[in-house]
Amino acid sequence: MRDQDTKIRSDEDRRLERAIVLQTLRDDHDTGWPRPELEAELGRPDPIAIGDALTRLNYEGVVELSGETVCASRAALRLSELELIAV
Repeated sequence: MRDQDTKIRSDEDRRLERAIVLQTLRDDHDTGWPRPELEAELGRPDPIAIGDALTRLNYEGVVELSGETVCASRAALRLSELELIAV
């Protein structure tokens, strides 16, 4: 993966990251998203792009990765509960 501290994220990178976070915060789905299911919900973006996005979001503490399962972090869930994350 590209260096997380120096890479300037494109609009496409940010859109993908936002889409991932919003999916993990959905209240109509179990907390964990199997990666294939998450990719299907996102319209099957480039696997490298989604891998990079997940790695960045995990590194920054926004999502948690456990094998092929993606979950919102406790901090992201709490911010959502406080209605500080809005669409």
